[in-house]
Amino acid sequence: MYFYDVLEQAIISNDISLKEKLCMQCLAYCNQSEISVKEGFTPKVFDSPSYAKHCNIVKPSQLPTRKDFESKEGLATLVHSIAHIEYSAIDLALDAVYRYEDMPISYKVDWLEVAYDEIRHFKMLQELLHELRFVYGDFPVHSGLFEASVNTAGNILDRMAIVPRYFEASGLDVSPQIIQRLHNKRKIPEVSKLIKILDIIYEEEIDHVQKGDKWFSYLCDLENKNKDVYFEILAKYDLLDKHRPHVNVEARKQAGFSCVEIKKLGAKECV
Repeated sequence: MYFYDVLEQAIISNDISLKEKLCMQCLAYCNQSEISVKEGFTPKVFDSPSYAKHCNIVKPSQLPTRKDFESKEGLATLVHSIAHIEYSAIDLALDAVYRYEDMPISYKVDWLEVAYDEIRHFKMLQELLHELRFVYGDFPVHSGLFEASVNTAGNILDRMAIVPRYFEASGLDVSPQIIQRLHNKRKIPEVSKLIKILDIIYEEEIDHVQKGDKWFSYLCDLENKNKDVYFEILAKYDLLDKHRPHVNVEARKQAGFSCVEIKKLGAKECV
C-alpha cells in the first residue's frame, strides 16, 4: 500500500466503515514500516468536506434552534450537532497526518489514534441518532472546522494552534455545561445514553488536546518560538476575542495549558 493514497481515500470517503478500515490500515503500517513519500508528492487542498455528499451545509446563523431535549426531534438536533463535530474531527486528524509528511512517525501515530477515537465517538452518536429515528444528514450543518483546516493547510504550527488547542480545547469548556443541562432529564433513556457518550468523549478529548499541545510545543522549539505565539495565531485568525462563557481550568491544565495561558483566555483564577 502507498500510505498517502490510503490516507487520501480515507479523508474523501463519506463511508464511516471505510474510514475506520483505512485508518486502522495506516496505524498498522506506521507500526511496521518506514513511511516513504513519492517524489513530487504534493498533498491536495480539498474543495469540500467529505460530509458534503450527504449533509446540507449552511451558514452558522442558519442552523436550526435546538428544541426542548425532552422531544425526540429536539434531542436529535443536539446529538446530530455533536456527531457532526466528531465526524469533522475524523477528517481533521487524518488530514494532519496526510498534509505534513515531514513530521516524525510518532506524530503520525498520535493523530491516527485521534482519528480512530473520533470514529468511535461518531459511531456511538450515530447509533443514538438511529434509536431516535434520525440519521446523520437529517439536519443542516456548518463547515467551520473544514474551513479551519483549509485556512491552516500551509502552516502546521497554525494547524496545531487552531484545531486542537483552540477548537478542541473549547469543547473541553463546553462539554461539562451540556452534560449539566441534560442532568435533570437523565431519566429519559436516550438522554442517559447521551450523557454516558459525552462523558467518554470529554475524557478522551483531554488526551487529544494534550497531543495537540505536545506537537505545538515541539514545533515552537523547532522554529525557535515562544509558546506565546499561540495568542498571535489566534489573533491572526480573528479568534482571540471570541466570547468564552467558561474556561475549564482543570481540563486545560491536564491538556498542557499553563496558568498564564488559561488566565489570558479569561479564567479569573488558576493555581
